[in-house]
Amino acid sequence: MAKAPYILAIDQGTSSTRCIIFDAQANAVATAQREFEQHYPARGWVEHDPEDIWRDTVATMREVVETAGIDSADIAGIGITNQRETIVVWDRESGKPVHKAIVWQDRRTADRCAELKAAGKEEMVTSKTGLLIDPYFSGTKLAWILDNVAGAREAAEAGKLAFGTIDCFLLWRLTNGEVHATDPTNAGRTLLFNIFEQEWDPELLDLLGVPASMLPQVEDNSHIFGHCDAGILGRSIPIAGMAGDQQAALFGQGCFHKGMAKSTYGTGCFVLLNVGEEHVLSKQRMLTTPAYRLAGKTTYALEGSIFVAGAAIKWLRDGLKIITHASETDGLAMQVADSHGVYMVPAFVGLGAPHWDPDARGLICGLTLDATDAHLARAALESVAYQTKDLIDAMVADAGGSETALRVDGGMAVNDWLCQFISNILVAPVERPRCVETTALGAAFLAGLATGVWDSLETIEQTWACERRFDPDMDEGLREQLVGGWQKAVERTLLA
Repeated sequence: MAKAPYILAIDQGTSSTRCIIFDAQANAVATAQREFEQHYPARGWVEHDPEDIWRDTVATMREVVETAGIDSADIAGIGITNQRETIVVWDRESGKPVHKAIVWQDRRTADRCAELKAAGKEEMVTSKTGLLIDPYFSGTKLAWILDNVAGAREAAEAGKLAFGTIDCFLLWRLTNGEVHATDPTNAGRTLLFNIFEQEWDPELLDLLGVPASMLPQVEDNSHIFGHCDAGILGRSIPIAGMAGDQQAALFGQGCFHKGMAKSTYGTGCFVLLNVGEEHVLSKQRMLTTPAYRLAGKTTYALEGSIFVAGAAIKWLRDGLKIITHASETDGLAMQVADSHGVYMVPAFVGLGAPHWDPDARGLICGLTLDATDAHLARAALESVAYQTKDLIDAMVADAGGSETALRVDGGMAVNDWLCQFISNILVAPVERPRCVETTALGAAFLAGLATGVWDSLETIEQTWACERRFDPDMDEGLREQLVGGWQKAVERTLLA
């Protein structure tokens, strides 16, 4: 056991930044969190101010240490996990971004992606990256900044600009500009990184017009990347683990064996299935992605991405104003016997896997005069389960085998009604861990492995505990009827 038994995990998400202190038994000791502003400068565009993210990161780091009542000398290492495809380009000398961060939800590059696909480039891109050509990923966002921010391309070609996902930007700032690095799980979402060769790919860089000088070094997920500037917490602390949020959650759920799967329910919903060291290229329009790289050895995953899960509940709250708090949806859903034939397909920013339609838009169908706010809330929750089923079915078709227990986490996973409905629709057990903050926990585990807090994956596995298991109890006929209605709703969305 390490002399300093705590790990500080930075979890930089789409709508908030939080820091959690974990002890050597993987217990969350203290949490600090701050929401930040979302920017929507045009239809389908989503941006964040990187300075907001940096300010909140430092503030929550200091707050969580104070709340935990520990000394920074007791912190063995720092782990970072982040919203993955969101990108920042900054000036190497000043450290200042040249444009707001373009968020993973942003669809401004849909036309550029369509052009690349029409030119027959997708097969080549998929063969190297495991990804499809879609505005979701980072590469076309980076190209947009280079082509649309005055002077950006010239500065980049002169070696004056740096590119990175949020983990990379935070690492740069935390080390006072000394370290420009990322990890395979973030690099693997850029459309620029060959996940099988584990290197930036010249053909992909040329395709998108990205100078290699902008790119960070790619290190193992569990690795001493650098040291946090002593001015932040009063002591220089190793930054020892980094992973994109969904891979961090897979790690935090202890899904270290082939065939294990997790689903994280936050702003979006992301299902990852561990497929081992031999990668599987999907025939069902799933993604192949690095799950983690330890000691130079890469484990791969199949991933399905749902762009809108918790964001649909946020829309009920902020857009329609039929709820005040997200937690109210649980009670509303139980007020009615069923959704009354109402379906919500939450394609507010397009449809993700397995459809990959960036132009699809949200649809609510089946409305009658006696439909209520409770039916809408229930339909929003049910849409999360239906979309999860679409992903799991595709993954099982790709990887073989049968459905096993799904480990769930994220903010929506605390909803008992939703977990039970997911189990019913999947006809598979759903397991909720004792610690649902598995994204931050995964970052902590990675940092702890590099600093000796945990000595092996087997030791980490032993810390995982199931808080509650949900087993299917729905009549098969009813389930088929509900799923059939969902499929018709999706068809209408895609035809609209």
